[in-house]
Amino acid sequence: IETAEKLFANNGFEGSSIRDIAQGAGVNIAMISYYFGSKEKLLEAIFLYRINYTRLTLLNLLESGNISPAQKIEKLVDSYIEKMMNNQCFYRLMNQQQIVNEIHKISDLVYESKAKNTEMVKKIVQEGQKSGEFRKNIDVSMLMTTLIGTSNHFISAQDFYRKYNNMTEVPDEEFQKHLKKKLSHHLKTLFKSILTNEEK
Repeated sequence: IETAEKLFANNGFEGSSIRDIAQGAGVNIAMISYYFGSKEKLLEAIFLYRINYTRLTLLNLLESGNISPAQKIEKLVDSYIEKMMNNQCFYRLMNQQQIVNEIHKISDLVYESKAKNTEMVKKIVQEGQKSGEFRKNIDVSMLMTTLIGTSNHFISAQDFYRKYNNMTEVPDEEFQKHLKKKLSHHLKTLFKSILTNEEK
């Protein structure tokens, strides 16, 4: 699954053959056919693998009774940044599939995943509204668009950020830590303003 994810992200779905995937993973072609049946089913397995992990993370966050809604939102921001930075191949692949939109099963999986995740975040926001921590009339779908869109753009444009901020000599591990910290601070500040300030 991880080999296929990297190849699909780097070469595109059509540009990656089952033979390439088998060779990269060090397995024979028959094994891929046995477990997945087809290249499309392998792509579907990648999406299910990543989507289920995200859903479980959100569910655990939602059910945390010992932290406030504001703390849950901060943890949400950090968990999304962490998973997007650690799984950059998957998010490139997801972006490709959303643009091409050729495999309807994948489109349905992405929609269903986004809808369920947004509903879970909505419950956290409602919890904050009920306690008086958050203001009313929050557009949760726009909140999620801001979180995912900003993170996605920041990660995909990291080479520009590195050059623009004169960080080309900074070791990659240190640079990735810097990116996470910078993005986390920006999004948490933005979300605090959106969630807790009354509209003028």
